[in-house]
Amino acid sequence: MVGRFAEREAIEQLIDAAREGLSGVLVLVGEAGIGKTRLLEHAAAQAAGVGLTRLVGVEAEQLLGYGALHRLLRPHLNRIDRLPAVQQDALNAALGLADISHSDRYLVGLATLALLSSAASELPMLCLIDDVHWLDRESAETLAFVARRLHADSLGLIFAARNDLADHRLFDAMPSLHVGGLPAADARELLSLAVDGHLDTAVADSIVTGTGGNPLALIELASRLGAEQLAGVAPMPEPLPVSRLLEEHFRQSVAALPSDTRMLLLLMAAAPTDDMAVVWHAAGVLGLPARSAVAAVEAGILDHGAGLGFRHPLIRSSVYAAASGDDRRRIHAALEAASDPARVPDRRAWHRAQATIGPDDAAAADLDAASDWARARGGYSAQALFLSKAAELTVEPAQRAERYLAAAQAHLTSGDRAAVHPLLDLAVPALQHPSARARALRIRATAELFDTGNNRVPAMMLDAVAELADADPRMTWELLYEAMHAAVIARDPMHRTTLADVAKAAIAAPHRPDAPAWSPDELIKGLALRTVYGYESSVATIQEALAKLRASAELHDVASPFSIIVSLAADDVWDIEASVEIVGRLAAEDRGQGALYGLSLSLSVLAYTEIRNGRLTAADALFAESDDYATAIGLTTQGDLNRALLYAWMGRESDVRAVVAMMDAVATTYGLGMMRHLALHALCVLDLGMGRYDEALRHALPVYEEDVPSQGNLVLPLLVEAAVRAGDRHTADLALKRLEDRARRAGTPWALGLLARCRALTDETADAEIRYRESIDLLATVPVAAEHARSRLLFGEWLRRRKRRSEARVHLRAAYESFDAWGASLFAERARIELLATGETARRRVPETRFDLTPQERQVALLAASGLTNAEIASRLFITTSTVEFHLNKVFRKLGLTSRRQIAAALDRPGLDDGPPTSD
Repeated sequence: MVGRFAEREAIEQLIDAAREGLSGVLVLVGEAGIGKTRLLEHAAAQAAGVGLTRLVGVEAEQLLGYGALHRLLRPHLNRIDRLPAVQQDALNAALGLADISHSDRYLVGLATLALLSSAASELPMLCLIDDVHWLDRESAETLAFVARRLHADSLGLIFAARNDLADHRLFDAMPSLHVGGLPAADARELLSLAVDGHLDTAVADSIVTGTGGNPLALIELASRLGAEQLAGVAPMPEPLPVSRLLEEHFRQSVAALPSDTRMLLLLMAAAPTDDMAVVWHAAGVLGLPARSAVAAVEAGILDHGAGLGFRHPLIRSSVYAAASGDDRRRIHAALEAASDPARVPDRRAWHRAQATIGPDDAAAADLDAASDWARARGGYSAQALFLSKAAELTVEPAQRAERYLAAAQAHLTSGDRAAVHPLLDLAVPALQHPSARARALRIRATAELFDTGNNRVPAMMLDAVAELADADPRMTWELLYEAMHAAVIARDPMHRTTLADVAKAAIAAPHRPDAPAWSPDELIKGLALRTVYGYESSVATIQEALAKLRASAELHDVASPFSIIVSLAADDVWDIEASVEIVGRLAAEDRGQGALYGLSLSLSVLAYTEIRNGRLTAADALFAESDDYATAIGLTTQGDLNRALLYAWMGRESDVRAVVAMMDAVATTYGLGMMRHLALHALCVLDLGMGRYDEALRHALPVYEEDVPSQGNLVLPLLVEAAVRAGDRHTADLALKRLEDRARRAGTPWALGLLARCRALTDETADAEIRYRESIDLLATVPVAAEHARSRLLFGEWLRRRKRRSEARVHLRAAYESFDAWGASLFAERARIELLATGETARRRVPETRFDLTPQERQVALLAASGLTNAEIASRLFITTSTVEFHLNKVFRKLGLTSRRQIAAALDRPGLDDGPPTSD
């Protein structure tokens, strides 16, 4: 190999890391012919003592969901029975190895990770994946998922892709190298090595400049140009055949071959690369003898050896692109005849469709059936492709429209939102049934949610409800759920509607008598009543709905993940136990199903409950895990977007303000008005911790005035405290009056404990002591340790101001020790200063090693401390057991531990016996 020193060093470091038990990922990106494949060959040559697994993406196989993954994993499928049953089922379904009705893409990813990690545990492994841009979407997503989950698995992955990689977002967070043209000196050296005779210096410089140092262009030109041209005697062609013109060069090389050879090459370009038996069967159908390949081998088009592969992927694509329509139809007809309808029905149906001219209902029906097979395997992009082609071949307009609609849904499920709207435009004019038109609106609204913003979705869902009328009560409620879900997150102003309008529609909809026990219908109705008729009309409905969900034998997530709605409703009636239980069960359900989007939201919700319980370390770990899963499924995360309240409790003012600015920008861009209320809540907590009561009051008032579910009630005790300390007794009384009415109606210890504290804050008589003690007793009975500590702090301050120093010390010391252990620095400092005023000295907290743990190390440590085995931790976190062991070893070293039993004490996590931070 000439040059490429930086690339070679990066590759060799990755291989060395795999040999040492770690993992590595590298993405090589560059134009066609720039040398990416040669670098992969170099990696293979350097991998002594390392197992090699190689995969090349093939343009003709992009329609086959998980087809590339099947080729990659084939050498390791003997290990599949070692996987957990749910992973076995997912992978068997995806690869078509078992008759299983459904496969989840992220369980497939976890199974692939486990399978490769298992192989690498016996011998370090290097996976080389070339032409990533031609992988089917499902395989690309799976490999990207695996690459993000690697850490200590003796496994290296090197990807090579074109500059215009369509799904670059799957890989854009990974280490990458841009592979450009060779420097002039290296390019001249390579050119001289490729030329047998004399090479004129001026000609060499001209070729190097004209090719931009593209290695393939240099080598191809050296073989294509005549001796006189290379010697500078005869003129060279203008322009030089480089970059895209390389494809024309390959076309011309193929065009010079005999007709039988050209037809065989076309057949090979359209056929699966892993089934040469089909190629030769189809060749027999076409009457092409085996000797047709000889001329292509002699011309250097095909590599001589097992499989007769194309010498370069560009040759394959140029052969197919240059073929006439008639020739393509001939070879697809032959491939249809050669394909086993029982073993590869999808390939056979596709070849039949490609061989068809004009509408053909029989061919369309085959594709429709193949789409069901693809969907069962989790190949949604293949399903969409089959359905789109089936629609093109369908004669009857209404059926054609239904197939376009189904294709749009499949594209949406696969994540290819750009393809959704054009298909809907083709489908909608011919859709006849109201439910079909409503489905179209729903699909468009869901795509809009990701493309332009959440605040446009509610009106579109209401349009779908109006279109549906009374045709389908179940779908009506699903649409209303999604509309309310979007509306309470968007808040006003919304596009073409308001939160109140959406809520009125939900109230007016008839009850579903067949709704399952886990249905969100009643919870949505409760939030709608709260929005339209006020708090008092909603409490009973929300509480009954939460009780029904807690009692339900099963819980399932829905299209718009359920955890956000559960959290909003539970917070609105101050029922943290319901929130922890229901969302914890939803998280366990999502985890078991590999539903990472729903799981990421559930974990964020659970992180907020941990903050309220004083478990700031656990909350940070949950946020990190949530972000990790969002990244794993290709969502663009906003870093610390959800951590404003956590940072406020930690006293990290600059971080709070940075996150709040980010939240404001995201709220504006994506129509997420709820973000602004969360930001104001965090600022209010920060200012209370710093004793800036006027600022806290300013931040709390807008949330109080808008009075939206959840934040409208959670802000009330903050507002009372801020107003009392700022001297605004009128505002404090108004907030207290609202809290008194609502807390009594809710009747939970959390609500009544906050009410007692706020009554004490506003009570200037000796009765305040009774209220403080009542607050402390009530809040001690529910998992809101942060609120309990705040009541003890405020009571200690009250006692100290009344010169009852010894009594004050008891509560101030307890508050200080809690805040200090959690890392709630501002409130710890408030308690420390008050203790000083009573004559007792409290040592300032010194940063400890436990806070040097990374988020994943903390999460692993917390789960290990709760009693989970390494295998159970790996399954929960979608990582491998070797990665768990790696993180635990670092936890032990950083915290100076020798046993898992010591982790809980080292992390200072109160109440650890209650279980891990998320519920299984």
